[in-house]
Amino acid sequence: MGGLRYHDKKRITFVIKQGNASAFYEQLKRLNDFLLLEWIEQGNTIDSFNEHSAKIVIILDNASFHKRKDILNKIEAEMPNMILEFLPAYSPDYNLIELVWHSAKEYIAHRLFESVEQLESLLRKLLNEGEFVINWKRKIKNKGNAIYLI
Repeated sequence: MGGLRYHDKKRITFVIKQGNASAFYEQLKRLNDFLLLEWIEQGNTIDSFNEHSAKIVIILDNASFHKRKDILNKIEAEMPNMILEFLPAYSPDYNLIELVWHSAKEYIAHRLFESVEQLESLLRKLLNEGEFVINWKRKIKNKGNAIYLI
């Protein structure tokens, strides 16, 4: 599961064991905690985070666990600065994170890993620590739809 901040292209990814509503909520909570820490490191107070920090728009596909009502209500109540937007069905070309996934898949293709942990470690290093350079102006094909980035 991953996200991409548009203005500085900062990426954050989490390796999850299973895609379900609980894991989805936990990852959004981790993202919110990460953003709160960033907010505090910039000299702001915890109390001002929900009211004054930037709104975070999260673009989601239409996986059923992204739309579970109890989880959506919990996110709305606990993380008011997060706005969830759902893509139209079958339209990954509208989501910039798809370019990150495509580039990561190209990078790790045809490599052998001794364990899942080794793969996770490489992905964390590449995606979260900025060691993976992505050509944002390239065109890729994704399930028959072209993705153009500016």
